[in-house]
Amino acid sequence: MTDPAPLPSLSVVIPALNASSVLDACLKAIFAQDYLGHLDVTVAVGPSSDNTKEVLARWAAQENRLQVVDNPTGRTPTALNLAIAGSRGDIVARVDAQSVLPAGYLQQAVSTLLRTGAGNVGGIQHPMGDEGTQRIIALAMRSPFGAGPANFRGHGTEGPTDTVYLGTFTRAALDSVGGYDESLIRNQDYELNWRLRQAGYLVWFDPKLKVDYWPRDTLKKLASQYFQYGAWKRRVILQNPRSLRLRQLAAPGLVLGLLGSALALALGNLWGLVLPTTYLTTLIMATQSIKTPLNLSNRIAVMKTFASMHLSWGWGFLTRLAK
Repeated sequence: MTDPAPLPSLSVVIPALNASSVLDACLKAIFAQDYLGHLDVTVAVGPSSDNTKEVLARWAAQENRLQVVDNPTGRTPTALNLAIAGSRGDIVARVDAQSVLPAGYLQQAVSTLLRTGAGNVGGIQHPMGDEGTQRIIALAMRSPFGAGPANFRGHGTEGPTDTVYLGTFTRAALDSVGGYDESLIRNQDYELNWRLRQAGYLVWFDPKLKVDYWPRDTLKKLASQYFQYGAWKRRVILQNPRSLRLRQLAAPGLVLGLLGSALALALGNLWGLVLPTTYLTTLIMATQSIKTPLNLSNRIAVMKTFASMHLSWGWGFLTRLAK
């Protein structure tokens, strides 16, 4: 019996900033991958205030497939472009420092890339949380009512899509569109996938590529994150108006509607109760649909998380033109 043909050379690229608490798990999962081809890893590290650089130095001393490059800006898209430029694989797989690849992920991603002829293949972001607020946030993010119905949230079937979580690219596709837009602090993945699709490349969703992701652990951090998502989504839409999807107007529309309801109630018009009541009812129904057993206080916490995600995203979209 002959050995399987080797797969193309693969470079994993990772942006890292203040990531000392998650890097060990991330790198351990990558180097444990059973990939049938050359594999190397490049981490672009920003100016961290923790011991991220020390963790990377320890790994580099024991793993010759790892190289570390400096990212003075600390920005994610710049880190990714620097790591891509410093690597040489025919295939480039983006991995985030806070994600943990399951066994067989890279083999599956590259096999799907070759099978479909896509420019980028990716899968599902699976939020995880062990306890407390992070567990509640993870449950809310898994719901299509919380973070939306996009395929990469875990709600679609295999096939072409608009964007995916992480992404495994052919280097030729990345080079042809110029890599990541370094002016975008957030939403750079969606914008890159938009340019890939406009250049004629397939962006392919493979639900077998399911990666655990550890979300923010407080509502304040989550609200800040989603405010930025909304603000930078507006920036991307202004740059590429045809990239707009109707689902992206739901949160801004909700915020405007609630502001209008508040004004109506202030003027003594009881019709202003309609939208708040409808939204509250929908929050309750969406929370009840979560299959994980939850007590009353946890269900209320999930409702607060849903509302924080929706209102922060919508307010960011409406009020801040990202610079």
